[in-house]
Amino acid sequence: MKAIFIAAGKGSRLGSLTNNLPKPLVDVNGKSIIERQINLLSKKNINDIVIVTGYKKEKFTFKNIEYVFNPNFLTDEQAGSLMRAREKFSGDVLIMFGDILFDEQILEQVLNVNDHIAIAIDKNWKKSYLERNDNPIDKADKVLLKNNKIVQVSAKQIDADLNVETGELLGIMKLSSEGSKILIEHYEKLENNHTGKFHDAESFQKAKFVDILQELISTGISINPIIITGNWCEIDTPDDLARAKKIFV
Repeated sequence: MKAIFIAAGKGSRLGSLTNNLPKPLVDVNGKSIIERQINLLSKKNINDIVIVTGYKKEKFTFKNIEYVFNPNFLTDEQAGSLMRAREKFSGDVLIMFGDILFDEQILEQVLNVNDHIAIAIDKNWKKSYLERNDNPIDKADKVLLKNNKIVQVSAKQIDADLNVETGELLGIMKLSSEGSKILIEHYEKLENNHTGKFHDAESFQKAKFVDILQELISTGISINPIIITGNWCEIDTPDDLARAKKIFV
């Protein structure tokens, strides 16, 4: 299995901590965010790892890791950075944000799924926002589920009703070889032809993970939910970092 981290951004909301360091390299109790995830993958014998870098790329010095640099990291969003590594997709692929932490239980739940395209979702997501004072809950990457099927993904308003459930996207996607092919083909078609607004994004170049997922859903592609249980956190702000240090000791 191949693992790909999207780690090109700066993480400006962490203030001075990222003045000279990419956010994925910020320390959490003696190890960086991404080092913790690399170590977790290694426990499952996942050692074929690619990191997509951008801001302060020279700070990434892990050995036996492949790096792909996105020279457009200042203007690209998550989707553009991920697709810099499209030639590295082979076999089953695990795609992760470089600024999240999750435990072994969640990783096992993701690895046990055999769908072509699947994303990790937390249905108990609202509880964490009680401690995320700097992160409005309405800005979360939300997933709308109906009969356990994903019908909408958005960081903005979602069309919820009494017959649906909402969850939060963790920032973990698992692809089969066929799933990788579907994702890349759709992306390249849009890359060559799309103009104007793109789902939540102001343009295709500014597309985030949620925008690409919503595009696949809108064109009839099935994306399967991995309903997770376990500890995880996204690290955007000093409050998030303090919370991560409590959870991941």
